[in-house]
Amino acid sequence: MNTRAFFFILSLLAVIATASASVGSYKPIPDLHDPHVQEIAKYAVSEHNKHTSAARLLEYVEIVKGESQVVTGINYRLVISAKDGGGVNNFVAVVYEKPWAHYLSLTSFSTVN
Repeated sequence: MNTRAFFFILSLLAVIATASASVGSYKPIPDLHDPHVQEIAKYAVSEHNKHTSAARLLEYVEIVKGESQVVTGINYRLVISAKDGGGVNNFVAVVYEKPWAHYLSLTSFSTVN
């Protein structure tokens, strides 16, 4: 009986450790064509354009990859394809959202190497 209890407790601890390790981690976004996710990607490009020179304005093309992370709100890490005059390039954008407050903020935006 002691061996059974030991393995039960060990199994339970393994499950708890696995679950706690995934809290706050980025998870793939299952539907990149979801209108809300598309809106966030377009917001990221628009905000980037507001803070850059007129010669380097980007035009949104599509989302290549996306992940979300639940924190106090939601972080969206998106790989976005956009035209920049010289062709199409990929960019990584992180957008923070507080859905209940209708709040969006572009945290970072950079070229994919």
